[in-house]
Amino acid sequence: MPRALWLLVIGMAVNVTGSSFLWPLNTIFIHDQLGKSLSVAGVVLMLNAGATVIGNLIGGSLFDTIGGYRSVLIGIGISLLSLFGMVFWHGWPEYIVFLTILGFGSGIVFPSMYAMAGSVWKEGGRKSFNAMYVATNLGVAIGAALAGLIASYSFDYIFIANALMYVVFLFIAVFGYRNLDIKGAQQTSVIQERTSVRGNPKLYALFILLIGYILCWVGYVQWQSTISSYTQEIGISLKQYSMLWTINGALIVLGQPLVNLLVKRVKSLKTQIIIGILIFAVSFGIVGSAQAFSGFLAAMIILTIGEMLVWPAVPTIANDLAPKGREGFYQGIVNSTATGGRMIGPLLGGVLVDLYGMQMLFGILMLLLLVSIYTTLIYDKKLNKKKPVTAVSS
Repeated sequence: MPRALWLLVIGMAVNVTGSSFLWPLNTIFIHDQLGKSLSVAGVVLMLNAGATVIGNLIGGSLFDTIGGYRSVLIGIGISLLSLFGMVFWHGWPEYIVFLTILGFGSGIVFPSMYAMAGSVWKEGGRKSFNAMYVATNLGVAIGAALAGLIASYSFDYIFIANALMYVVFLFIAVFGYRNLDIKGAQQTSVIQERTSVRGNPKLYALFILLIGYILCWVGYVQWQSTISSYTQEIGISLKQYSMLWTINGALIVLGQPLVNLLVKRVKSLKTQIIIGILIFAVSFGIVGSAQAFSGFLAAMIILTIGEMLVWPAVPTIANDLAPKGREGFYQGIVNSTATGGRMIGPLLGGVLVDLYGMQMLFGILMLLLLVSIYTTLIYDKKLNKKKPVTAVSS
């Protein structure tokens, strides 16, 4: 990989390490420490994710207009302001305000980072996005491993650790990304492009694909919301729950050779995504009947295999579909869709569990995964491709 991509990979790992101190424990903190219901926790996480969606769309457009360097600095600056506030004020309702601002700031960062990754090593193709995906999950592994340990002493330290990691990320961005001031050609406005979806077969195909993508995220985010709270109810400790995310990140980093072998047998990205969604379904089937840590561990391992197939494939398709100069906008759409799933998921899951219980939730998730398989099958029907897109490994 070129040096520029290495700088982006390191920055992404540091960024996600910091955020991983907080996001796996958000629902637990709101439910157990602040004494709110799962439905209320879902509303709070929905506000955070909604702000992130807006940040994603703005961040992608900022990349295309003012460049990646300035976009990332703006996002980091907003995130740091909220984190410093959260260090001193994390009661109710201050926590809602700062968590929402944090979502907006971090939302600006991600599409710019991914768009820069695709731009600094164009000949690398899918390898750039794979590297960013692995860096993200390395951060998840490190951050989640430390989060459970730190929270076992005091939740106050979680907020301090998160802020310190963002300070490190700021230094990396200031001194490392100045020469990566890449931006797209501002060919059309966001409003103009969004209103021409039906007349743009590639953008239309992306939107159909992203319907299934958001439904997958609705299911996946239950691990960070309803399932996390459920593990506490059946006697699984915070350290054990955080260890599940450490295993998730470690498997993604270390399991690349095995996944590459699997991907070589897959003919297209579409097939790869469908296989990943089916693996998601198996994971939820297992966790739906799990009563001990071993069951959750098995479900998490299977879930990880599924996400290694699905998550890096979608931004790769978006990069392939994006016209020159609109890479940031397209990555912003992908990131905002994922965040939309994280916005809807906790609220939907919290309400279903509060009213009907965990088993109803898992039944609904299975139906959503079936819909996502269908949208993946049909997303490219209107595209006149001469050959299928090759598969991408994580």
